[in-house]
Amino acid sequence: MTIIQHWRLPLILFAAIGSALSAGIFFAFSTFVMQALGRQTPSAGIAAMADYYLRVYRRFPQKEMRQIVVYLRETASELVYQNALELSQLHHRYEVIRLWEQPPEQFLEVPGLFPLASLSRTDDPLATLRTVSEKIADLANHREQANIAASTAIFAGLRLKKEEIRRLLRSEMIQESVIYQEIWETALECGLKEGRQEGRQEGLQEGRQVAMQEIAAKLLASGMEIAQVASITGLSAEEVEGISKQ
Repeated sequence: MTIIQHWRLPLILFAAIGSALSAGIFFAFSTFVMQALGRQTPSAGIAAMADYYLRVYRRFPQKEMRQIVVYLRETASELVYQNALELSQLHHRYEVIRLWEQPPEQFLEVPGLFPLASLSRTDDPLATLRTVSEKIADLANHREQANIAASTAIFAGLRLKKEEIRRLLRSEMIQESVIYQEIWETALECGLKEGRQEGRQEGLQEGRQVAMQEIAAKLLASGMEIAQVASITGLSAEEVEGISKQ
């Protein structure tokens, strides 16, 4: 297996992820590409890597492409140590990064990598998130600050409790990010579409209710307080609290 040298990791991750974070592209990527991969079996997902490579190559044969699989959470699966697809007539290789094996210091050097720091090799992910929140607060660009804060909240949720995330990342800042706005608009569109399909005012009202519930769930996941979510969505505090327990 290819061993990723420490000095190369920030460059690889920054090229693959950092710019996407600042632009708020993670939401679209997770919606279309990762959900498609998620419907595959693990072995089929690896085969899909070769398929994507060939598709890009046919369109841009003059371009060099490197595929990198970034595993976010530690697992006992042997697949996380696999970096090649070997068939009788096909050999396809890609690079693998297991975040839980990487030192957190590397993710604290570049703002685009801040969101991944709490998933790195640390015995105290909460302390690491606290350091990240301090670095985010020092960023001069307000939009970049909001986008990175939202992305950090999403990734930290894979390892930390939402109450812990709420204490360190301000919900007001997260609301200004393009990621937050995309989640809001998508949830609203889904709810309204459901209402339109009913073709009745009752269906439309139900669709709006579904939209508000979807939005409330996303806002709670981002670390917003129940009272704030209730104020924004128009749901009662009891309804929002029920959603938070689901």
